[in-house]
Amino acid sequence: MMTLTKTPTKIAIKPQNLNSTDCRELLQASFLQAVLEGLEDGILIVNAMGELVHANASAHLICSQLNQENRPANFVSPLIWQLCQSLLDSHGLPSEQLMILSDEIVLNQSHIFRVRVRLVNLPGFQIPYFLVTIENRSESQRNSAIAEVKKYDLTPREAEIWCLYRGNSSYKDIAAKLYITMNTVKKHMKNIHAKRQAFLEK
Repeated sequence: MMTLTKTPTKIAIKPQNLNSTDCRELLQASFLQAVLEGLEDGILIVNAMGELVHANASAHLICSQLNQENRPANFVSPLIWQLCQSLLDSHGLPSEQLMILSDEIVLNQSHIFRVRVRLVNLPGFQIPYFLVTIENRSESQRNSAIAEVKKYDLTPREAEIWCLYRGNSSYKDIAAKLYITMNTVKKHMKNIHAKRQAFLEK
């Protein structure tokens, strides 16, 4: 049985024991591991039995939010496994190498995840594996909103309102969270849209 392991991002290399090819391969592996661990998106490798083979740091965090029921830690969430199973069921179709299935998992308004699954056949392995990427949509929207605050030169209050709005909050929710009236929210949103339009027309 395969178990989920977290690989350290740094690999100790002893040059005196390695030839240049081995050293280069270890450096490449270390580099790729560091890149995977640094990604904001969760990256999972799952086998055809639903067992996790590898997960980066973001995936560990996201999976802990998805695995609310008492499931073994080395198995993928049923929500993700359903998507993997659908892809496995379609295995053998003419377009299988290009096929990627995608779906959204909504836990609540602030926890929305986009899951993409692709079937990969790795050299030297008899069974197919799934490459699963999980994007925290809420976090992505928040990061986009923060970038837009700077881009559109929004005031601190406009920034608060815009970040909540981009996080799928209604005008009513924004007003309640910021202890302001709906009319104030509407006024600020009108200013924000004017600034956005001015930026687009530059």
